[in-house]
Amino acid sequence: MKILLIIPIYHPDHKFIDLLNSVQRQSITNLPLTIIDSGSDEEYLQVVGRMDNVQIKKIDPADFNHGGTRQQAIDDNPDYDIYIFLTQDAILVDVDSICNIVAAFDNPKIGCAYGRQLPHKGASIFAKIAREFNYGEESQIRFLSDREKYGIKTPFISNSFAAYRRNAVLETGGFPNNTILSEDMCLAARMLLKGWGVAYVAEAQAYHSHDYTIWQEFKRYFDIGVFHAREDWIRNTFGQAEGTGGKYVKYELQHVYKNPFLLGEMILRDGAKYLGYRLGTNECRLPDGLKRRISMMPRYWT
Repeated sequence: MKILLIIPIYHPDHKFIDLLNSVQRQSITNLPLTIIDSGSDEEYLQVVGRMDNVQIKKIDPADFNHGGTRQQAIDDNPDYDIYIFLTQDAILVDVDSICNIVAAFDNPKIGCAYGRQLPHKGASIFAKIAREFNYGEESQIRFLSDREKYGIKTPFISNSFAAYRRNAVLETGGFPNNTILSEDMCLAARMLLKGWGVAYVAEAQAYHSHDYTIWQEFKRYFDIGVFHAREDWIRNTFGQAEGTGGKYVKYELQHVYKNPFLLGEMILRDGAKYLGYRLGTNECRLPDGLKRRISMMPRYWT
């Protein structure tokens, strides 16, 4: 299989240098890499200079689109079988991270796969809990027939470390170019409807987490609510998000209930998430000016 690694970047910090170094250490050597640079100070060029098979495509920040930019990268490089996407702040854990995620495609029914995310060193307890809840120790394969068991988690995937089979991408029309986020979930859901499987590969690991403030949590979940409202076919097909949210709260409680300070912060965080999500699902009633202020993606509303 011919593999291409694609990393979109926008003003990356030191984690991107660590990511490039982790790519260099992979057991799959000389891996072709495309960097889509929509704004940076180009410090990373020193590392890229030591790497082979790297192409850099610069685009205007105004032209970046989570789904459209990724699909354009696929369209510009049609001679590959598997496309692996990483975000600029995801660092591969060991030398076999890429090899392990690619191995999922030995199963011809797999359309896409994603790896396990571990919290960055020094991550907050809430960032750790989120990674533990969403990325367990056991690998799994999910098909449309599993939606009764997994619900809205059936099409779950994360482009922070994910891979896609070209044939499955072409069959399903590729990444959408009009979603506020979760373009990866949208594509995975389309693949499931076409009979492809989604693989979670726990052995393919990357360090990736976010220490969001409570305000950032609110904004993030507002955007998630917008996505679910505008792509309501996903909820109609796989189930509502509230059920998973309830399970997550119970999981959080197991970790913080003995600490009054953390318990109070958890209540504030989860309240902000719920309020943000509810506003997002009703965004059609809100003025665009307000939506720009309470969204993590203000450019989406211009």
